[in-house]
Amino acid sequence: MTKLTSEIEQRIQKGAYRNITKAIGNTPLVKLRHLSKDLHTNIYVKLECFNPGLSAKDRIAAYMIEKAERNGLLGPGGTVIDATSGNTGYALAMICAIKGYRCVLTVADKASAEKVNALKALGAEVILCPSKVKPEDPRSYYSQAVRLANEIEGAYYTNQNFNSDNNLAHYHGTGPEIWEQTEGKITHIVAAVGTGGTLCGTARYLVEKNPNIEVIGVDAKGSVLKKYHETGVFDDSEIHPYKIEGLGKSIIPGNVDFDVIDYFIRVNDLDSAHMTRSCASREGLFLGYSSGAVMQAIHQKKDWKVDDLVVMVSADHGSKYLSSVYNDGWMKEQGFM
Repeated sequence: MTKLTSEIEQRIQKGAYRNITKAIGNTPLVKLRHLSKDLHTNIYVKLECFNPGLSAKDRIAAYMIEKAERNGLLGPGGTVIDATSGNTGYALAMICAIKGYRCVLTVADKASAEKVNALKALGAEVILCPSKVKPEDPRSYYSQAVRLANEIEGAYYTNQNFNSDNNLAHYHGTGPEIWEQTEGKITHIVAAVGTGGTLCGTARYLVEKNPNIEVIGVDAKGSVLKKYHETGVFDDSEIHPYKIEGLGKSIIPGNVDFDVIDYFIRVNDLDSAHMTRSCASREGLFLGYSSGAVMQAIHQKKDWKVDDLVVMVSADHGSKYLSSVYNDGWMKEQGFM
């Protein structure tokens, strides 16, 4: 670094970030005016699309990679691998581009074209895998990620479904932010559950601050999580394909802390799609499909109190779904319009 460059950095350091990872977190909390009015309560949305990678997964990608570096699990010339529906992959690819790591991602073929193209633009190697196979099938995106991690020398498998750093990123980041933004007045936290890290890490911090906060998970019709939470039984007859991305599971991820979740609300593709589009046209918020699913769950509950302060976590931005839920042709193909 030259003396001139050093002097310039010193002069602008208070108003600029050294790299994009420093812009992760401290996302805004905004009231949903129309939904709050419809339900006669106070609904706020934590806008994770304000992260530089446009999703909540920026938090876990940065946390997992930096932790792996500190623990000597990832070093120069290394490869980062994960199975992802898109957002975690984008965040990993973004950070790998900054740090100079190779990034290999196995992605379910139901991921939107925008997500896949964005991964490739960031330099990731994308391996599309069938979404209509069981997790243990060697063709599944879970199985292929494990295989690649074993085959590629110097690979670090971030393993977002079972890596506890996924949870910790939200425990140390999202939870404290929400507590501070609501001045401790939050009564309910609601989020989509996929890997489980967003809701469970955030909720664990909040419940430690106030055990009376109600924790609500949102599951997809076609996923096993809700029934497993209620019965302790893994029922694979519950599993069938669905369109919502980043929500629900055909496995039981280690990051889903069922003890911290009070109950699940299950939503379907059609209602969630229309709620996603309604949020854009009524609230002016262009959010992702899973965000519409969370709003739909909040709407289905209905029995809110006027003094409740409900915070929903919005996982990502609507620009990732221009070929799907925001596309009239796609909506008609699904029978939604």
